[in-house]
Amino acid sequence: MSNIILGYHNEKMNVERFECYVGGLPVVRTLPYEYKAPFSPIDVIAEYTRPARIMENGKLIVKPALSEAELLEFEGIGTLEAFNTDGLRTLLKTMPVPNMKEKTMRYPGHARFMNALRGTGFFAENPVEVSGVTVRPIDVTAKLLFPKWKLAKDEEEFTVMRVLIEGKENDKDKKYSYSLFDRFERNSGTSSMARTTGYTCTAVARLVLENQFTMKGICPPEYIGAAEGCFELIMKHFEKRNIDYRVDISTA
Repeated sequence: MSNIILGYHNEKMNVERFECYVGGLPVVRTLPYEYKAPFSPIDVIAEYTRPARIMENGKLIVKPALSEAELLEFEGIGTLEAFNTDGLRTLLKTMPVPNMKEKTMRYPGHARFMNALRGTGFFAENPVEVSGVTVRPIDVTAKLLFPKWKLAKDEEEFTVMRVLIEGKENDKDKKYSYSLFDRFERNSGTSSMARTTGYTCTAVARLVLENQFTMKGICPPEYIGAAEGCFELIMKHFEKRNIDYRVDISTA
């Protein structure tokens, strides 16, 4: 959805800065990890090991995953920690924005914990020999971590995202801030991560089925946001399902 938002605004303004902060977390914080994985745990580990590509002043910069941790405040949640991850992906090639970054959010202290595991070699993919048996450390770590990171049935969790877009619109400085805070839906037993990602997919599927989005070939999400009328229809799709993106606009 963050790609779709950027694609939409890139058609209407000269975007100079794009920042995306996003995370999915359990409501109950349980030591030592204070984390549960609402999506594939092996992909979570990849977020902690894959170098993060960002754009700074029009240049592609590579920084270590988990680096540049910062604390952010969110209404109804409190303090979260955001750190660099490799989430821009196609935006690095499709969007001519000079400053872009994506950060993943966890409860404070998570980055230091994962950095310690990574630095010790628990996420290493090169095999090591232990008592005559050759194993990959990441396979052992994953086997041990995944049961600890698994959400229990009907365990409450939430998804939070903040997207910041700054630039020139009609020759004036303008800043858009999108905020999402979605909780586990008790009546249906649907996780917030399933709602916020799944309903984005179904919204786009409807656009294709109803010939609202007709571009051919491989289309990253930002192309959908750029297509006339598609962004508004996606937002209406969310509204019907009580997924609320709050938008704050400021001008200079």
